Amino acid sequence: MIKLASIITCPECGNKSKETMPTDACQVYWKCPNCGKALRPKKGDCCVYCSYGDVACPPIQQDEGEDCCGTNSKL
Repeated sequence: MIKLASIITCPECGNKSKETMPTDACQVYWKCPNCGKALRPKKGDCCVYCSYGDVACPPIQQDEGEDCCGTNSKL
């Protein structure tokens, strides 16, 4: 079963925020509601959930980590 919620931890202030993930795309931008830091995925990750969340994004969960978001390449 695919999980649709992930807790993102801001590397700047440590704030934790429970977010609902999109099911059909990777989210490549997230702004911390506490400190305002704009997060982008780390190199090699497809989205902010894979970089900073406690659960990988739905495309990665569904494809078991391969061919995320319909492409063969990651950021």
